[in-house]
Amino acid sequence: MTAATYAFAQLLRVLPRTRITRAVGTLVDLELPPLLSRAVVGIYASAYRVDLDEAEPHGDAYRSFDSFFTRRLKDGARVVDAPPGALISPSDGRLDSFGAIEKDGVFTIKGRNYRACDLLGDARDGDAQAARYLGGQFAIIYLSPRDYHRVHAPCDGALTAVRSYAGELFPVNGVSEAHIPNFLGRNRRVAIELATQTYGLVTVVMVAAMIVGRVSVTGLSDRDVAFGRHELGGLPITRGDELGIFHLGSTAVVFFEPGACPPLSPKLGPVRLGDALHTGPRSLE
Repeated sequence: MTAATYAFAQLLRVLPRTRITRAVGTLVDLELPPLLSRAVVGIYASAYRVDLDEAEPHGDAYRSFDSFFTRRLKDGARVVDAPPGALISPSDGRLDSFGAIEKDGVFTIKGRNYRACDLLGDARDGDAQAARYLGGQFAIIYLSPRDYHRVHAPCDGALTAVRSYAGELFPVNGVSEAHIPNFLGRNRRVAIELATQTYGLVTVVMVAAMIVGRVSVTGLSDRDVAFGRHELGGLPITRGDELGIFHLGSTAVVFFEPGACPPLSPKLGPVRLGDALHTGPRSLE
């Protein structure tokens, strides 16, 4: 901890984060002239080392910064590098942590404790949503500004429901990790339920952040999922299919029921969509 990071953390607490996020959201949606679009995308790609060669061809220029940030990948840019039936990383990014969810619902990310109920729900339903995952496992992936920002299914299943929760909009960075207790559980979250034959109910939580705020989900037409629970009736999903989109940002947390799979065994650090999280399923029987 330094005086500078502590001071910045205190500034974050008092900044009008929601208003700043909405203002930036309006800006990134503005239609850009092709010349300006190419300049903005070029500067951003250079600053963050974005690999534009793997992006789906997009004509002369991106219509807006949001259309660039939410870009699709060209066919073949990602290969599912995992045995049949094995769980895969749902996104590009950095695997920050994985492991067990203790019986009291606590799990640890970078030495700090979080509660499953805080990420999976809110004060009204968090305990009920988290109950099935006590003793299970989690994996958390941080998406940096350079990454592809679409989130995909870690396994085959059926999309049954989406739960969207209001929350804070703290940035996902080292300052928040060090100085904002439980900031991932306090931020806006969208929980995507995936019913599977092999792994029980898998939940992928997309955590929004400052200068993000918006999350789109497969099966829902809104560009930002409305707060509340949305039933999707069991939309069939194949491993690797798209589940949702971050419009700037942030973090994906995947929850697995106890006994649903062997202990996760990936390496911490850079990860890509399709990389294996473990070697195969374990029977739920």
